[in-house]
Amino acid sequence: MAPTPIEVRLNQLKEHLQEENNILHEVVDSFRELDLITYKLGLLSPEQSYATRVSWWPMIAVLGTYSAGKSTFINHYLGHDLQRTGTQAIDDKFTVVCFSRDEAAKTLPGLALDADPRFPFYKISQEIAELTTDNTQTVDSYLQLKTSPSERMRGKILIDSPGFDADSQRTSTLRITQHIIELSDLVLVFFDARHPEPGAMRDTLEYLVSMPMERPDSNKFLYILNQMDITVREDNPEEVVASWQRSLAQAGQTAGRFYRIYNPEVCLPFEDALIKERTERKCKVDMTAIQNRMEQVGVERAYRVIGMLEHTAKEIETKIVPQLQELIQGWKTRVFWSEVSLGVLLVILAGAWFAMTGTWASLSSLFGQLNSTTLAIMLGIIGIVGIVVHLKVCKSAAQKILKRIQSENTDEHTREGLVRAFRKNTGASRALFIWFIDQPVGWSNRTRQRLSKVLGSVNKYVQKLNDRFTNPSGKQIEPTPVPQEATEESKPNHPNPDN
Repeated sequence: MAPTPIEVRLNQLKEHLQEENNILHEVVDSFRELDLITYKLGLLSPEQSYATRVSWWPMIAVLGTYSAGKSTFINHYLGHDLQRTGTQAIDDKFTVVCFSRDEAAKTLPGLALDADPRFPFYKISQEIAELTTDNTQTVDSYLQLKTSPSERMRGKILIDSPGFDADSQRTSTLRITQHIIELSDLVLVFFDARHPEPGAMRDTLEYLVSMPMERPDSNKFLYILNQMDITVREDNPEEVVASWQRSLAQAGQTAGRFYRIYNPEVCLPFEDALIKERTERKCKVDMTAIQNRMEQVGVERAYRVIGMLEHTAKEIETKIVPQLQELIQGWKTRVFWSEVSLGVLLVILAGAWFAMTGTWASLSSLFGQLNSTTLAIMLGIIGIVGIVVHLKVCKSAAQKILKRIQSENTDEHTREGLVRAFRKNTGASRALFIWFIDQPVGWSNRTRQRLSKVLGSVNKYVQKLNDRFTNPSGKQIEPTPVPQEATEESKPNHPNPDN
């Protein structure tokens, strides 16, 4: 049998990871085991995979307002001018930057991202289509891919977002931004230090500060005050920082610190030597700290992928399945009371009809005269009608609970999975034997054992990573000899649209 599209995609992913990181190559198999479990539970459809919800390449997102100097920072980091810069909104698209051996930078359309499973926007066009009724707003209206020969981009992906305050397609922008935040290993949030009173951008602060602070991985967010070289000329930098800290505290960010930087390549001359020395020193320290975090995303990515595997497996066992069990019990309860109410109503109506017409005696006499065949046919008809009514009641009860699922669950993946699984558990075959249902479809002791096996593999993967990056015993490790024939061509491949 021919492999499914998702199997082809995961096999390609394993081939890339085997060259880059053999530990993550094994993790793909564990994600695949989770997929098989959730296919039976109904949480995923056969063309979906938990592995596609993870960016397997280290990913850095650059977010912020349009005047915060994001593009200037990216150009400085790359060592060449890739992004257009200006005091007004320049780019209204999300730009994905990746490494290329070609010395000339190239700009490719959004379709290059939508159709390539190695990038974080694979099949994003489907979500964009759901967000807009304008047929002219294609994936190319929102996304573009740019290549860079900078060695700093080897083995990682960088995403530059359009300014939040400058985008007219705000709903779509926020949805894509949320998608980026979910997948990124490091999120650089830029603010323009020249505007220390951000009262007009409270909704932006809410999205960039309040929501991230509720996430378990909030430590991946770095908050950066950019263009401090101009600020120190016009204001007291300590007062500016304090003002921003108050604004972020109101949005929920009470811990952590600001990184204060500027671009030394485009700054104006300092008039005061003391201010120059102090500003340069602070900028250098913070810029080094930011770039060190950017260089560490490869290591963080490996641990984060394994952490996502553990989180997903635990969430299935401790949150999703219990929630599904509760929904099924609620469905059974609703069906029970609906049928009891319907039965009581029918008895009352029948009793009233017999009392008013006085036909009970003649009806009893008629039943007594029927032969067994006729009586069996009548009982069969009554049984069929009863089954049809029962299925209608079950379907009606299920529809009401489905509406509740869609309104109560804000997480898109959780909502979609619960809806799919609940429909699988409330089909006609399950409705017929509703009173014998105890567990969701596909949930058994064997399933629990398979989940435990996946969770057990997490520790093994973490230990392998620890062995690669640490040496607690302090023993001398002999370096692995490298064959002399090894050449530049033998280096692992990275996302590269030129290949």
